Amino acid sequence: MKKTVAVALSGGLDSAVAAVLLKKESYRVIGLHFRTGYELAPGEAIPSGPLSRVNSWTQRISDQIGIPLEVIDCSQAFESKVVRYFTDTYRSGQTPNPCMVCNQRIKFGLVLERAKALGASTLATGHYVRIRQEANGQFSLLKGVDRAKDQSYFLSLLTQRQLSRAMFPLGSYTKNQVQKMAKAWGLTSCLSRESQELCFVRHQSYKEFLSKSAGFPREPGPIINTRGQTIGHHQGLHAYTIGQRRGIGIPGPEPYYVIRLDKEQNRLVIGSKSELAATECMVTHINWIETKPPDKPISVQTRIRYRHREAESILTPLGRDRATVRFSKAQYAITPGQAAVFYQGERVVGGGWITGHFNHSHLSRP
Repeated sequence: MKKTVAVALSGGLDSAVAAVLLKKESYRVIGLHFRTGYELAPGEAIPSGPLSRVNSWTQRISDQIGIPLEVIDCSQAFESKVVRYFTDTYRSGQTPNPCMVCNQRIKFGLVLERAKALGASTLATGHYVRIRQEANGQFSLLKGVDRAKDQSYFLSLLTQRQLSRAMFPLGSYTKNQVQKMAKAWGLTSCLSRESQELCFVRHQSYKEFLSKSAGFPREPGPIINTRGQTIGHHQGLHAYTIGQRRGIGIPGPEPYYVIRLDKEQNRLVIGSKSELAATECMVTHINWIETKPPDKPISVQTRIRYRHREAESILTPLGRDRATVRFSKAQYAITPGQAAVFYQGERVVGGGWITGHFNHSHLSRP
């Protein structure tokens, strides 16, 4: 009999298809669903009954597939490791990426440990990404076949230990193929929703979430241009992110963009799109997929956010977990707090957090 595999069932189509594919390959499949504590809209009453029934859509999926389901209450850890990271990053004047932290610390942290306790050797998810074990025994993280859905960016912080226990059944399929399989197997009828990013703010905007749930005070301050001239006032820096165009509310001869959040002086710096351009950035806390950092500058393609097209660049390591990245062409809206992920072809080299960018026209800082 083949080994036991646990599948992280979110209630969405992708994880359900992943579970069926594994069952068809004769694995013993266990469904795991983790509760974040944010499944319900603010003020919505918690349904009575067993914990698993709170997530009835996942129960219906597991029943239809014919696999056991265990619901894990991860709400305390999710609050401390993911939500607190989200709010603390905004408080620091940066823009967080909670999905990457959740994958690293919750899914392939707590949920993986629970899977192992249940006798599963591996945790599978519905991500569109692939793993390959190399001749030296190490694991490479590869892009999914469907480049439009590739989610390797979000998994670039996983370690070799985590990758050795991971499976991604959908990595060799396109989203269209997955949807067709779900329809053929009758799965779509029991799905109440698709999985979403930022699950804990899906019932409201992130600004409302920060104001209501995290107690962010309204701290008005000046809006300045890159010449240091005050041209308006903002109602709180947490409502803005670098590269933002809509919602600034300042008329001008051309659209204004958020250039920088000056946390120290509570100033919002805005300017033209050309002033967003930068050719270099600093990346810290880098996770090297193959465990060792390069010992000299290397050519990579760098993605500075999930929907960003990878850009040709030279990565220069600065010790164990820091590097500078110099782009062959200027990139727009390089955002501190977001992840920079490095690729060589289809292989993920590593990923870390952007802490600064250089070669702006306004480096003098008003």
